[in-house]
Amino acid sequence: MDAKQTLVSGKAVLGIEFGSTRIKAVLIDREHKPVAQGSHEWENQFQDGLWTYSLEAVWSGLQQCYADLREDVRKRYDAEITDLAGIGISAMMHGYMAFDAAGRLLVPFRTWRNTNTSAAAKALSELFQFNMPLRWSLSHLYQCILDGEPHVKDVVFFTTLAGYVHWKLTGRKVLGVGDASGMMPIDASTGDFDKTRIAQFDKLVAPKGYPWKLEDILPEVLSAGEPAGVLTEEGARCLDPSGRLKPGIPFCPPEGDAGTGMVATNAVRPRTGNVSAGTSSFSMIVLEKDLSKPNEMIDIVTTPDGAPVAMVHCNNCTSDLNAWVNLFKEYQQLLGVPVDMNDVFGRLYNHALTGDPDCGGLVAFNYFSGEPVTGLAEGRPLFVRNALDKFTLANFMRAQLYASVGVLKIGNDVLFKEEQVKVDRITGHGGLFKTPGVGQRVLAAALATPISVMETAGEGGAWGIALLASYAVNKKPGQSLPDYLEQVVFKDMKAVEIAPSAEDIAGFEAWTAQYTSCLPVEEAAVKNKR
Repeated sequence: MDAKQTLVSGKAVLGIEFGSTRIKAVLIDREHKPVAQGSHEWENQFQDGLWTYSLEAVWSGLQQCYADLREDVRKRYDAEITDLAGIGISAMMHGYMAFDAAGRLLVPFRTWRNTNTSAAAKALSELFQFNMPLRWSLSHLYQCILDGEPHVKDVVFFTTLAGYVHWKLTGRKVLGVGDASGMMPIDASTGDFDKTRIAQFDKLVAPKGYPWKLEDILPEVLSAGEPAGVLTEEGARCLDPSGRLKPGIPFCPPEGDAGTGMVATNAVRPRTGNVSAGTSSFSMIVLEKDLSKPNEMIDIVTTPDGAPVAMVHCNNCTSDLNAWVNLFKEYQQLLGVPVDMNDVFGRLYNHALTGDPDCGGLVAFNYFSGEPVTGLAEGRPLFVRNALDKFTLANFMRAQLYASVGVLKIGNDVLFKEEQVKVDRITGHGGLFKTPGVGQRVLAAALATPISVMETAGEGGAWGIALLASYAVNKKPGQSLPDYLEQVVFKDMKAVEIAPSAEDIAGFEAWTAQYTSCLPVEEAAVKNKR
């Protein structure tokens, strides 16, 4: 069946992901290959001291993304989307969206990027004896309680962005277990929210006298492959105001971007892992056994089918790197030279590889926002050097590339050096790997392990959630998610692996020592509001 027949017959599967800077939609065929796509650029806003996206931006962005997808289908195939085999919704994990009994949003959506929840996260970590990161949904809820926010008494439901969009399209208040594991801890034996910790939380807040219990306001948790509702008539109009898309299309459980990244890189079995590197970065290592103790650098989440995962999440990755590349673009424009951004990135990235393995002593901090792994509630982008350092363009760009994964290295050193976690394969995906070979080599040096990049590395989370939607409607009885990915999706997929050299590993280790010794400089910049 060719692509047009797949579309016209309603056999294509749609995946939609709300990323930090782009909403993307991907249609895949029965062979799981993308056949059309659409996108919409959007940005978060900093309002009243918090990072947010408005509900208007959510829905107008979704509709414009879908309209762009429809246009792509018309241009490519002279066809219209009227029916689909399945749909999946994914979005940035964590954050806080709280609703009252009338379904109204009580306070503006608080995203993963906010770091105002340190008191709550610390208290819950001590209560649960489990690392509760600042960005997790329950940390946000408890911080609202600590701050005495009046809306808390009116909460009847809270969820993530993916859970919210899914709810409005299907009427189901559900969440995939991977995304749910970024709200609060999951009990590995049940694949559901940990009832012991729910009881601990209820006891903690009981003196407040709220009319709700925690279990009553959480979404229902589903595992990959479980039915998660169908597109309602109202949901169809929300997604496609033109009215062409039919209701009744089945949905897979909504997931977070970490889970879709694992799926898109075939990293859902124990001893596999992946690194997503874009606006933020995170590594996901699927564990064989529990870690020896909680660690504030390591988040314990799950795969979309409930397997435990050690996650190192970094709020910052390529934003500062991109800002410097744009500076060079401006210089090129001043010279009157035509600008091709792919060429600019490619030349600067590859030139960086000619620099010294330790960047000649140059250090960069890419902290557009706070970085919990290194203990910074706020961030300031900084470039640090002394007069004796080797200040060359190659070293400068290499330092920016190192900075993009420097915090990721610090967190993963805990896993690999202290916890002795073993991994057979780590796959990279995201914008850092768009220039072939460069991001791979830098990350391989940082983690001291080979890094693979697949042919589909650029497809990202929208493709990953489309795969989960396909799994939900096309899996064989009893077929697990890891088996479906290996036996059906990735059986003929090619990957390029780069192993680190001893020189690059030693250079990154030396650079990391410089980086950590300069952290007080970053702290001083934050303290002095510079």
